[in-house]
Amino acid sequence: MTEPDGGSDLQLETLAIGFGYDPSTAFGAAKPPVFLTSTFVYPSAEHAKAVHAAYFDGAPPPEGSNYIYARLGHPNLDMVERRLAALDRAEDAAVFSSGMAAMTAVTHYVLRPGDAVLHSRPIYGGVHTLLYDHLAEFGVRPFGVEDALSEAALSAAAKAAGRDGPIGLIMLETPANPTAAVADIALAAGLARTIAVGQGGRRPLVSVDNTFLGPFVQTPLAHGADLTITALTKYCAGHSDLLAGGVSGARALVEPLKKQRMVHGSHLDPFSSWLLLRSLETLPLRTEKAASNALDVARFLLDHPKVESVTYLGFHASGSPARAVLDRQARGSGSTFSFTLKGGEAEAFRFLNRLKLMRLAVSLGGSETLICHPASTTHYATPKALRQDVGILDGTIRVSVGLEHPKDLLADLAQALEAV
Repeated sequence: MTEPDGGSDLQLETLAIGFGYDPSTAFGAAKPPVFLTSTFVYPSAEHAKAVHAAYFDGAPPPEGSNYIYARLGHPNLDMVERRLAALDRAEDAAVFSSGMAAMTAVTHYVLRPGDAVLHSRPIYGGVHTLLYDHLAEFGVRPFGVEDALSEAALSAAAKAAGRDGPIGLIMLETPANPTAAVADIALAAGLARTIAVGQGGRRPLVSVDNTFLGPFVQTPLAHGADLTITALTKYCAGHSDLLAGGVSGARALVEPLKKQRMVHGSHLDPFSSWLLLRSLETLPLRTEKAASNALDVARFLLDHPKVESVTYLGFHASGSPARAVLDRQARGSGSTFSFTLKGGEAEAFRFLNRLKLMRLAVSLGGSETLICHPASTTHYATPKALRQDVGILDGTIRVSVGLEHPKDLLADLAQALEAV
């Protein structure tokens, strides 16, 4: 199990354990060692020239080690990229030093001044800043669509976005942070093909932020996405102890991202790569347990008199557009969602300050349950009117349910809600 193969017959649980590592390359070590080196030694001057020719010119690589310098690539990075590609059912993957580094790499590779970006709403606060502040300074035009389940809404947004120039990228975040809004990946892929007809054959790429569900619950590439982007910091790493981001897709799309990464210096270091590789082994178990706990928590909140609403994916009504899309493109409901308390910021703060077990912090996907107030933290920089338009209210709380015993989680929620 040493080569990435999106069509592998092996199950994801099996791929998560050993794919991408061959013990024969490391003195038979059952688990991969950490290659803590910045520089690699060549056996000869001829070999050195051949390695550089292979890396920079695409020449056939020579036999033996083909590493040059850790910024260009290193063994631990190769291992984790092979495994991520296999889990995402992709030809290749590029791993970066953070989720935002991965997102930035995609936008910088795909977009040019004058291009438009069509994105689902809401979108992660960091990505909102990237699109509306940083990239806007370079002439990129972002356009949000609130209902990415509606063909009419997507088409209308695309028409507006394409009025003054080409659409270069369709960015979906599904489910969205923190409202769990669902976007139809196949519908967006079809729209991209339609847009290409009017753009002289230039088809916008479709990227999907798969952070909230991860590879064991959703496979965006199987539904027409070109690129799957994952903040590996979250569920894939799973222990709140490292930063990483990944992009999976066709090799022809991923390879340029790796070359760009070399220039930007945004590769993942050897030790973090090793930690991430270790964490992927337990991802299926953590995904299952956290999802089970989340269902218990969501049911408790749904029935609580001080809770206005709950966005848990499993509560979408049978026959609704969101349920139909989820049944087609997802294999579960995940374990991060939001709920809104009756009242506003004051009630939310009283509730959060009363918690004893759940940890008040941003991020998600760790083994511990994390909880936060998006309007004053993760989406603080998003204009208030925009937050409210997409359902991020002053009483909205986001919870990432962890691996604790559900009875303890429910007891903590119950005592904290007494303060509301």
